[in-house]
Amino acid sequence: MRLRLAAALLVIVAATPAGLAAASGPSQPDAQAAQALLAEGKNPYPVNLHRPPSAPLSAMALVGQKIFFDTSLSSSGKLSCSSCHIPTRAYGPPGAAPAVMGGKNMQRQGVRAVPSLMYLERQPAFAVGPDDEENEDPILAQVVAQASTAARPQKIAGDAAQSAAALVPQGGLFWDGRVDSLQDQALVPLLNPLEMDGGSVVVLAAKLRRAAYAPVLVQLFGPSILDSPGLLVSEALFAVARYQIEAPDFHPYTSKYDFWLEGKARLSPAETRGFRLFNDPAKANCAGCHLDQPAADGTPPLFTDHQFEALGAPRNMELAANHDPAYFDRGICGPDRTDMAAQKQYCGMFLTPTLRNAATRQVFFHNGLFHTLQQVMDFYAFRDVAPEKVYPRNPDGTVAKYNDTPAADRGNIDVADAPFDRVLGDQPAMTPQEEQDIIAFLGTLTDGYSARPVARQ
Repeated sequence: MRLRLAAALLVIVAATPAGLAAASGPSQPDAQAAQALLAEGKNPYPVNLHRPPSAPLSAMALVGQKIFFDTSLSSSGKLSCSSCHIPTRAYGPPGAAPAVMGGKNMQRQGVRAVPSLMYLERQPAFAVGPDDEENEDPILAQVVAQASTAARPQKIAGDAAQSAAALVPQGGLFWDGRVDSLQDQALVPLLNPLEMDGGSVVVLAAKLRRAAYAPVLVQLFGPSILDSPGLLVSEALFAVARYQIEAPDFHPYTSKYDFWLEGKARLSPAETRGFRLFNDPAKANCAGCHLDQPAADGTPPLFTDHQFEALGAPRNMELAANHDPAYFDRGICGPDRTDMAAQKQYCGMFLTPTLRNAATRQVFFHNGLFHTLQQVMDFYAFRDVAPEKVYPRNPDGTVAKYNDTPAADRGNIDVADAPFDRVLGDQPAMTPQEEQDIIAFLGTLTDGYSARPVARQ
């Protein structure tokens, strides 16, 4: 399905004969008819999306839900998982602060923006390169060694097959991909002294034993669970993972774009223009990383390729950690992640997030520097052609380009993929109006849209 829709998408965007040949069928409109339907905001090639089945939460997920909202597990007694991952904000950050305050007195600042917990049920484990069906457990060091000499493929909207097969880092959770399961992800903020500051597994286990839901844990795992702190914490966080997997509001797929894919919604003129630009490899090229087509099995698009990119975002001086000029967040290379520190070809790379519900966020990028989609679009448009618009100046008046990336890592920054394939003085890839149109399209990725029947010619 993805190949067929990608070809159809090329027809819609460029009306190329090759794309039409790949997309056409007995019930498919021709190129002229497809363009006419899209001009009306309709999807010329509607599909049937396969959403996760909805069912009552299991007993495991129900106790996980209680743990997710339990503030008593933090040293301050004021933070729970839901304090940083707000359900009404797409399980993302509570406001515009670049990082959440935590610790015992709620006065310690984190070092990264809070990512959303939505749409992680299909997140692959961290790997370098795609899944290897012949070798299910490849040795990471060997793959990395092979990847160090491999050419980096370009990412082109409408042609994801090339980059999908590339030997590049992909998958995992957090901005640096350092854990592979929702269960492991839940433990990190619980123990982080800048966040929930739980102290230790032993301390957390003691709090779990005193919790009102402790009898449910005993029913699920047996009385001996209370005697083993490590096992108790592990199973409790397994329950949190089950809650995230089973609860429909973590992956509803109810955006306007989802319904548009199914032919049940109509895009506005601005949204339609933004959709074209999103998929235009010579313009925004967003779909080169944020894949917007259903998977082969009909599951809705996740708007990420799960890969890592080095974009060279400006330094955010609102983060206390950045007041130390020697401190740099190098993504995969640390400081939070330690096992990939020697792989210099990946330093400065961060996980590509989903764009679903991006319009509901007030902080963007790993360091939370940008607060609006307009600022994000300006960064993409001006980073290379007019860097003074997005970076500060040095004391001597020169532009401090890539000022949050150590000089040794700057060779990893993407300068090949549009819109970053331009140089100083070139015209930006997007005009101000085109930026607004893309932002309008991104608004169609917000969940909770009420679909209405769309009449088709």
